[in-house]
Amino acid sequence: MVAGELVQEHLRADTGAPEDITVVRKSPQPESARRPADTDSCSDPACGGPDRHRDPEELEVPPDERAAMLPVAGGGEAEEAGGRAPETRLYWRRFAVLAVFSLYSLVNAFQWIHYSIITNVFAKYYGVTNDKVDWLSMVYMVAYIPLIFPATWLLDRRGLRLTALLGAGLNCAGAWLKCASVSPDRFGVTVTAQVICSVAQVFILGLPSRIASVWFGPREVSTACATAVLGNQLGTAIGFLLPPVLVPNTPEDLERTVIKDKPPLPPSQAQAVLPGVSLDNYSYKQSIINLIKNKAFVLLLISYGILTGSFYSVSTLLNQIILHYFQGQELNTGRIGLTLVLAGMVGSILCGLWLDHTKTYKVTTLVVYLLSFVGMLVFTFTLDLNNIYLVFFTAGVLGFFMTGYLPLGFEFGVEITYPESEGTSSGLLNAFAQFFGIIFTLIQGWLTTAFDPLAGNVFLSAWILLGVILTALIKSELKRHNVNMATESKALQAVSVSSRRVRAAAILGEAGSSEELSCC
Repeated sequence: MVAGELVQEHLRADTGAPEDITVVRKSPQPESARRPADTDSCSDPACGGPDRHRDPEELEVPPDERAAMLPVAGGGEAEEAGGRAPETRLYWRRFAVLAVFSLYSLVNAFQWIHYSIITNVFAKYYGVTNDKVDWLSMVYMVAYIPLIFPATWLLDRRGLRLTALLGAGLNCAGAWLKCASVSPDRFGVTVTAQVICSVAQVFILGLPSRIASVWFGPREVSTACATAVLGNQLGTAIGFLLPPVLVPNTPEDLERTVIKDKPPLPPSQAQAVLPGVSLDNYSYKQSIINLIKNKAFVLLLISYGILTGSFYSVSTLLNQIILHYFQGQELNTGRIGLTLVLAGMVGSILCGLWLDHTKTYKVTTLVVYLLSFVGMLVFTFTLDLNNIYLVFFTAGVLGFFMTGYLPLGFEFGVEITYPESEGTSSGLLNAFAQFFGIIFTLIQGWLTTAFDPLAGNVFLSAWILLGVILTALIKSELKRHNVNMATESKALQAVSVSSRRVRAAAILGEAGSSEELSCC
C-alpha cells in the first residue's frame, strides 16, 4: 500500500427507513498523524519501504492506479477531525432503475441486429440486395452521430427521466410500426420503423454511466455500469439467436415510474460535491469544448470508436462471413452471434467487478484491448479450417474481450473527464463508435464481397492494433475516484452556477492530484 491513507466506508441499515442504506464517511486523520510519504529512509516494508518479496506483477501496476485501489474490508477507521463531509445515502430503488433501463435497452439492441443476422432471408423476401439490408443495421450508426449532441444536451438540461421516456417511447413506436411492414412490397415501412428505433437508441446508449454515477456508490459504480451495458448486449444476443429460429430460410415460400432524475441524497462524494448547478447557466457548449481539449479523452474517443466500431461491423456482416465458409448454416450463424455476445456479457460483468475492486482502469482497458486484437486474429485465421465448433470457440473468445470492453470505455471516460457530465462523455464515445462502425462496415463489406472475408477481417485487425497503441498512450488520471477518496474532507456547501467544475477542482487538489484538471 502506498503512502497516505484511504478512507474506509461503512454501510449501516436505517431502521426507520428499511429501503435506505446510509453511507457515513469518517474524516481523515490530521496531517501530522499521517505516515511520511518519503520511504527512502526505511527499507522495511512495514514502515512504507519497498518490499523486495512482492509479486513482480504488482510492481508493474502504474503508481497512480495502484494508489487508487480501494482498501479491503476490515481496515482501520480514520479518526474524525475537521469538518464533516456531505451526507450520502444508497437507495434500494437504484436496482429498480437499473433493471428497467436494462430491459428497454435490451429491446432496442434486439431491433438493431435482428434483420442483419438473416440478411439472405430478408433480401429475398423484400426483393432487395444485401447492402440494402445492411443499411437497416447501419442506420443505427448514421442516426447516432448527428443526434447525440441534442440528446446529451437534453439529458443534461432536462434530466434522466425525460431522456429515458423518449428512448423507451420511440423504441415502442418503431416496434409497432414493424408489425405493419410484413409484406414483400413494404420495405419502405421497414426502413421507416428502423429509423425510429435508431433515433430511440440515441436516448439509450449514453445512459449506463449516468445511471451508475448518480444512483450507485463508489464501490459498485463500475459494476452497475457494466450491468446496464449487459442489458444492451443481451438484446443483441437474443437478436442473433431468435431470428434464424423464427424466420427460416424458405425461398420457395415467400403506471408508476421507477426512473427518476436522481435519488434524494447522492450515493458518493463525487456526486455530493456537484449539486445544485443552475440549468439556466449551464453551458453545454462549454462542456463539449472542455472534453475536446482533454487529450486523454480524445485518445480514448478514437480507440473506443475503433474497437466498438469493429464489433458493430463484425456483427452486421457475420451472416456473410460465416456462410462464405459454411453454406446452409444460417441457424449456426445465429448461434455463433449469440455465443459472441453472451461471452461478452460475462466479460463485461467480470471487468466491472474488477474495476470496482482495484480501480486499475488503464491497465484493465489496455489488457482487454490487446486480447481483443489477439482474439480477432485467431477468429480470422481459423475460419477456413472447416470446423464449425472451432468457430464457436474463437467467436466466444473474441466476444468475451471485444464486447467486454464496452463498459470499460464508459467508466474510464467518466474518470478522466470528471467533473464533466457522464452523459456527454458517454454520448461522444458512442458517436465515435457509430462513425467507425459505418466506415468499417462499408469497407469490410466491400472487401468481403470483392475478395473474401479474410481480407475484411485483416483490415479490422490492423485498425484494432492501432487502437491498442492509442490506448497505451492514454494518461490515467482517476479524477472522480480521487474525489471519493479525498484524504482531507471538509464540509462542502453548494455554491452558485458553475460550481460543478470549481468545487470538483478544489476537492481534486485536496486529494493530492498532481495536475490541473484538463477540463477546467
